[in-house]
Amino acid sequence: MKNNKPIVLLNANVIDVKKGNIFKGTVYIEKGIISEINNRCLSIEDFDNEITLIEAENKWVMPGLIDMHVHIKDGFAPLFTAAGITTVRNTGGNVMELDKLRSAPGDAPTPSVFSADRVIDGPPGLWGETSPWNINIEEDDAARTEVKRQVNAGADFIKVYGWLPNNIMKVVVEEAKRYGKEVSCDLIHSKEVNAIEAGALGIRWNEHASGIIQAMYPEWSMSAKQDIWNEIIWQKPDYEKIKAVCSELIQYGVVICPTMTLFDQMAHLHDYWKPENDVIEKIYENTSLINQWKGLAQYEAALTQMGIQAKINKEIAKAYFDMGGTVVAGTDTPAGVWTFPGMALHKELELFVEAGFSELDAIRAATCVAAEAMNQSDIGHIEVGRAADLVILNSNPLDNIQNTKDIDFIIKGGKVYTQKEIFESIPTEADNQQNLEEFIERFNGTVSVV
Repeated sequence: MKNNKPIVLLNANVIDVKKGNIFKGTVYIEKGIISEINNRCLSIEDFDNEITLIEAENKWVMPGLIDMHVHIKDGFAPLFTAAGITTVRNTGGNVMELDKLRSAPGDAPTPSVFSADRVIDGPPGLWGETSPWNINIEEDDAARTEVKRQVNAGADFIKVYGWLPNNIMKVVVEEAKRYGKEVSCDLIHSKEVNAIEAGALGIRWNEHASGIIQAMYPEWSMSAKQDIWNEIIWQKPDYEKIKAVCSELIQYGVVICPTMTLFDQMAHLHDYWKPENDVIEKIYENTSLINQWKGLAQYEAALTQMGIQAKINKEIAKAYFDMGGTVVAGTDTPAGVWTFPGMALHKELELFVEAGFSELDAIRAATCVAAEAMNQSDIGHIEVGRAADLVILNSNPLDNIQNTKDIDFIIKGGKVYTQKEIFESIPTEADNQQNLEEFIERFNGTVSVV
């Protein structure tokens, strides 16, 4: 909806995620900001024609959702916003490739992006040789140089992978700290560094609840022999071992992003979650993504190895939360298989509830808790002075978490969008290819990737 006037959501059911209640209120939006929230019952006659008035008597308004673990690209970025995700945390890629997204105005039909640059790994590199999206390092000076380069490139935080040796991780953390940057880790494939050791180094963000299984079972890793895998009762996690590791991570102030949907979709490879709605239909028009997932789905043995961890992953997330740790919601879209851009976060919230979180706490993990963990005071909560990033629902998500998918429209930076209006901004496949080629040429002109 084109709109230059102040917006008023009249008599909406406003979800206060911090206080945990719903109140009948009228929300005023001016210049992309929530300017007033009035809990008096008002009527259309109370307003003049100088505003855009939206009757919201039977609607529920919640903060725009935050996906705390994605690998976003221009080609499918609008799909996040169409699904109600107004902010994403990009945990590895290339900040130069995301220039357009990161510099977009606040009311653009794409999510706001907080991003790491290319992931720092150890040789030979889980994702192969050094490229614009990853770098393999084994020397202290090279680690310091890369951290400085990423900071100068505009990275919001630094991401390390599990093949990076402990001593080099330490250098990365120390160098990042010099620039006021936090470090995130993916230890799924790590043999040398577990979650406790990463926390001790000062790595604040733990992606996928990774490295915790290695801390629980020191002989286990993704490449361990089958008899070691068989010693772990995957469908009946050892709660005492989980608590022992979690208690240490809490002492280090670690934030866990479990990405349950990543594991769950692999666990249900032949019966994966795929809701029926307009966003899913648009995703299936992205042949590159669909072919990527179809190709990966052929590696059933490898996906089964990941999927078998789904139960313990959920138990870790709930235990950490119950013990007072910070747990945020993310998806790893489009990694793994069928991690649908935007929609996957709704599955993540459902899995939070399946794990034992309340509907409210699941939503908090993707709103106020996520925003606070990133030290972002202008998003994640419906409050005067905050960004007008809102999702307007047809039904109450606190009654049933699946209602987060029942979207009427989205407000991004104070601009009102229907899902179909957002779809109009999706780039073509040809545009995506051209953007990729231009990015690689630019990157290779400024950085040596070998």
